[in-house]
Amino acid sequence: MKNVDVISRVIVNGKSHLATINMLKGTTLYGEKLVSRDGNEYRTWDPFRSKMAAAYTKGLQFDFSKIRNILYLGASTGTTVSHLSDIMGHTGKIFAVESSARVARELISNVSSKRTNVIPIIEDARKPRNYFSIYDKMDLVYCDIAQPDQTNIATDNCKIYLKEEKPLLLVIKTRSIDVTMSPKNVISQEIRRLEGQSFRIKQNIDLAPFDKDHAMVEAIFCPA
Repeated sequence: MKNVDVISRVIVNGKSHLATINMLKGTTLYGEKLVSRDGNEYRTWDPFRSKMAAAYTKGLQFDFSKIRNILYLGASTGTTVSHLSDIMGHTGKIFAVESSARVARELISNVSSKRTNVIPIIEDARKPRNYFSIYDKMDLVYCDIAQPDQTNIATDNCKIYLKEEKPLLLVIKTRSIDVTMSPKNVISQEIRRLEGQSFRIKQNIDLAPFDKDHAMVEAIFCPA
């Protein structure tokens, strides 16, 4: 998997779309198109359905070649998790944390029951020490949680599970943090919060028009 373009662009009806190699050939999750090319099957990756796809579409530069395991906070029903599963292939692992049992049932039924590299964890991300299935330090923490303290939730998880000098990808949902502040100021505030907790900011991507008042921040964990 790592020797081919696991993230690529494909043409559908004359238009270019972001896509990932399909780990489960012939199957889709949310109605995405399947495209065959050079002996591989790709799934189109909708930036209106996935903030990670939106970030890539808006210019995120992120290399998965050295990522072997991911802690995903806020997995929901698994749309983005499924594409990360494609990217990681059979040699990687995604520990997908979702607090809602109802939503997690869809994650398990539609994603983890079919994709052996996805390990569901039905738990509150505020209680990271309760993730009993995690057995190693992570190469990446991905956080997509709509809570006022989302940045602190992400950093608390990083301090326990993320390797030093490895990245956090944090979706900043400004309206979940403070509706009285301008989105730009909320993003600046949360970046300062990250910097104050031993993170070095590498990228800051505005996700509009795919997700209004959202940003994706890549921060490197640099504990003293």
